[in-house]
Amino acid sequence: MIVCSCNVVSDAMVKAALAPADGKLCPRTPSAVYKRLGCSPCCGRCFVTVREIIDETLGAHGREHAHSPSCGASCNGNLATPLDGASVLAASA
Repeated sequence: MIVCSCNVVSDAMVKAALAPADGKLCPRTPSAVYKRLGCSPCCGRCFVTVREIIDETLGAHGREHAHSPSCGASCNGNLATPLDGASVLAASA
């Protein structure tokens, strides 16, 4: 499902962007997700939906471990499907 028509960003792309990648911390805000995807928000209408996807995907884990040093070691175990950095690119194809 497309959640951002300005950048043609799908819910799968948002979920894939939530995994730690390339030694970077997990994004926990819509702006950080967009940065990970290599784009920037335009009109902002998608922010609420992106925030909901972040909260639903990461649940309490996202709030408890946001940008903590242990995040990279534990995030993939808390996602329904473990992801790697290449998943973001595959989801956008």
